[in-house]
Amino acid sequence: MFRLRQRGVLPGFRLTLGYTLLYLSLIVLIPLTATFVKAGELSPSQFWHDMTAPRALAAFRLSFGAAFFAALVNVVFGLLVAWVLARYQFWSKRVMDALVDLPFALPTAVAGITLATLYAENGWIGRWLVPLGVKVAYTQLGIFLALMFIGFPFVVRSVQPVLEDLDVELEEAAASLGANRWQTFWRVIFPAVRPALLTGFALAFARGVGEYGSVIFISSNLPGSSRCSSTSKWENSITPARRHLRWSCW
Repeated sequence: MFRLRQRGVLPGFRLTLGYTLLYLSLIVLIPLTATFVKAGELSPSQFWHDMTAPRALAAFRLSFGAAFFAALVNVVFGLLVAWVLARYQFWSKRVMDALVDLPFALPTAVAGITLATLYAENGWIGRWLVPLGVKVAYTQLGIFLALMFIGFPFVVRSVQPVLEDLDVELEEAAASLGANRWQTFWRVIFPAVRPALLTGFALAFARGVGEYGSVIFISSNLPGSSRCSSTSKWENSITPARRHLRWSCW
């Protein structure tokens, strides 16, 4: 007797798995492999020389430093915004909740142009900061603000579901046992949201390190001053093409 084939719980598993692997290969694996192949064209001494060049080290310090501190600030303010959205009811809550996702929906190039326009010397905000000696546009501070803007939703969306699922009765029980608000936060709330905070921090940091669209417009892209690793990589890749175009025109 022929044995009937048992059908899986998920129909179309092979088709969906094949599509997932194909999509993952096209979007992630092939570009990542091309990066290592391109780097492999250099000898170890050339690779080390390029990676330890003063311009490269300055770009790495700026990219990783600005991304780290921007993600750190987003952890604090993202937790506050997530707490407000999860625990309070007010008339503009839906509008505020939608504005959190604005960096996701807005193209990063548009965000960079908007920030550069607002914080320029003649911008709406920059005209008030320049007399105080604070210059934002085309400086490292502008890069820091751009990375804060694009990384903020990652922290909020990571922490907000955890706060919504956190039982309020735990806080009431802690208060009934004599705990003050700080003790309740540190011993009841923070342990529950700590994994989500770390996840949001990691996502915001990773997005900030590789950010290009907003940084290219808010920074002056000067080597050793305000050039990030992402813009430096673009300059290194576009320079040979410009040189070839120049000689072809001649």
